[in-house]
Amino acid sequence: MPTAAQLFAAYFQVGISGFGGANAWARHVVVEKRGWLTDAEYAQRLGLGQVLPGPNAMNCAIIIGHEFAGVPGSIAAVTGMFAGPLSLLCGLAALYDRYGELQTVRAALAGVAAGAAGMMLGTALKLARRSRPTWPMWAVLAAALGASMADVPIGWILLVLGPLGILTARMERA
Repeated sequence: MPTAAQLFAAYFQVGISGFGGANAWARHVVVEKRGWLTDAEYAQRLGLGQVLPGPNAMNCAIIIGHEFAGVPGSIAAVTGMFAGPLSLLCGLAALYDRYGELQTVRAALAGVAAGAAGMMLGTALKLARRSRPTWPMWAVLAAALGASMADVPIGWILLVLGPLGILTARMERA
């Protein structure tokens, strides 16, 4: 079971490596590198983190930190996750303020955005493949994706599809 110091170190690595893709890096560090959780366990905590208000990567860090080391673990995980990026971001903001109008800088930022989107998609595919969702769960996913693309507010999506997803999962266990 990781200590608060180990949680800080792990989430510092997540934070400094995971610009635009913190959930992908968190999964890599927590599941693949450190072996603290299985894919299914991580997916459960990530799912909970996504339905709570606030940044889902931070919510997930709080949940995992608390699970292993209580309140100090939550504080350590969140502090670790944001300490490196905050320092780096302050330096980059100063550079962007000075050089942000250059076409090369704009092109680089577009490339970074595409890379982050690819990392998110890769994480989703890994979690889906390893959690082995059934057709009813795929249907809930498709409905959520469709509603999201139709600009249905997230609250309505969760209100309608959340219970449906829970019901589907319970029916599959029975």
